[in-house]
Amino acid sequence: MARRGDRLLFAAAVLLFGISGATAQDAPVNTIQDIFQHLRTCWKPPPPAKARPIDITVVVSFNRAGNILGHPRITYESAEASDSDRLQYRIAVMEALQRCTPVPFTDAMAGAAAGRPFAIQFRNRKTSPPTQERRA
Repeated sequence: MARRGDRLLFAAAVLLFGISGATAQDAPVNTIQDIFQHLRTCWKPPPPAKARPIDITVVVSFNRAGNILGHPRITYESAEASDSDRLQYRIAVMEALQRCTPVPFTDAMAGAAAGRPFAIQFRNRKTSPPTQERRA
């Protein structure tokens, strides 16, 4: 019997492959850091009215052409997230991947990145306020 989380991930994956959208037209991706920056430019978290802010991590691989290889996999979600929050964020992650692929790899980066798994963190939780500095 499939777990509820597995069904949510499947629904988000279906959305990834069923949504048509424009690809991000950024500068060529030439480094690993560029991959992370490129994917984060496409990130649009759900509005607070739809889901509470959470952190989420997806593992994804690309082929030489910059297209997604296999199926993206959610590997982390904030523990306090409800099922509804998880679904909304999984959809947002898959939409971000859809908007950003194919990744415009340079020739050198295409060879280096092909088949390699990348863990992309999307952080959306508010951190605790900075402590006030005390002066002597």
